[in-house]
Amino acid sequence: MKEWLKISCILCLFGFLREVRPSESFITEFLLGPWRNITQDEVNREIYPVGTYSYLAQLVVVFLITDFLRYKPLIIACGVTGIVVWSILLWTTSLEALKVVEFFYGTYMATEVAYYTYIYAKVDKKYYPRVTSHTRAAMFLGKLVAGTSAQVLIILRVMNYRDLNYITFATQIAATLWALFLPKVKNSLYFHRHEYLDGQFSTESRNHDTIDAGDAKSQSQANERLMPLKATTLLWSHFHNAYTNIKVLQWSLWYALGLCGYLQVISYIQILWKDIKPDSSIAWNGAVDAALTALSAIFALGAGYMHTGLLKPRISLIVLAVLSSLKGGAILLCCRSDNIFLSYVGFVVFGALYAFTITLASAEVARYLEEDSFGLVFGVNTLLALIFQTIITIVVISDTGFALSIKYLT
Repeated sequence: MKEWLKISCILCLFGFLREVRPSESFITEFLLGPWRNITQDEVNREIYPVGTYSYLAQLVVVFLITDFLRYKPLIIACGVTGIVVWSILLWTTSLEALKVVEFFYGTYMATEVAYYTYIYAKVDKKYYPRVTSHTRAAMFLGKLVAGTSAQVLIILRVMNYRDLNYITFATQIAATLWALFLPKVKNSLYFHRHEYLDGQFSTESRNHDTIDAGDAKSQSQANERLMPLKATTLLWSHFHNAYTNIKVLQWSLWYALGLCGYLQVISYIQILWKDIKPDSSIAWNGAVDAALTALSAIFALGAGYMHTGLLKPRISLIVLAVLSSLKGGAILLCCRSDNIFLSYVGFVVFGALYAFTITLASAEVARYLEEDSFGLVFGVNTLLALIFQTIITIVVISDTGFALSIKYLT
């Protein structure tokens, strides 16, 4: 097996294991179940918003230390925080403990950036499209397995909503242990950019005499002292060059707004379903998540194919506008209907259209980037999305804001 493919497979297995979280499809059912004495309003206004704030606060720091620590430690940290999150969920019952869960869940989501960027530091640029598709496919497959297995186990009454957390807990342990086998990264985009040439010394340099080796070591140490300044300069250069391009700015803004809307919907959709049908003996959240994942994968692949061969920039903008309107209609169906199954359909349609449009927006941003700043730009765009979501959360959810009902939050 070729080295790049071997590394991709190791990383993708981590991504798959991390995404096998069957308990997440029924997390609201679990929190509002007999295992805890908390109300729907407490979940809505005191617990879930903490995750939004935590994710935002940690994303910038995590993005920078991911590059500085060269990815692998943050991937391991991602798995460890997953273990912490589901340990607390399983063996605590208080409201305060759930707030701690949401803090660590913010860490868990923020460190996900290491999973998506690790591979670009380990393989040649010519393999980027392939390894990107691999990591995304692993994520989709993990979510599909999680949703399907969760629904089957609930329908057959093999497990209850709490028991599903044991499976998630086990997969996070497995993902963490597997991450230990990831090869170390010698180079990174900013803080360790010049430490190695193509990740290794040439045969000629390895045969140099000890004097040359000593000179090389001294030069390397000098470079390390200059590296923080160089990294900061390069970061600013990439940021400035990207966001002074009006096309990048335009598509990045749409990307951030689209992601913000998606995060807001998925954060509160289960509470909405509980509000629509509070006495449901069996929720179908797992089946809905499985259907959404399958359609999202198909729509994302379709968007990538169409962008490559069919869509010009102006047409992409028109397509995006039309599909965004349809997404709005799907959300209205989702939150205004009193029929739980119509709400399910609205959510699946919204999610599938989001997968298409966000893939299209990502491709358009990448089209106009002139430098190797893909990770930085999408990190900043994600940060903007979280800032927008935090503003929405404060304004419409908190008691200092409008404190709207759940149907207005999605």
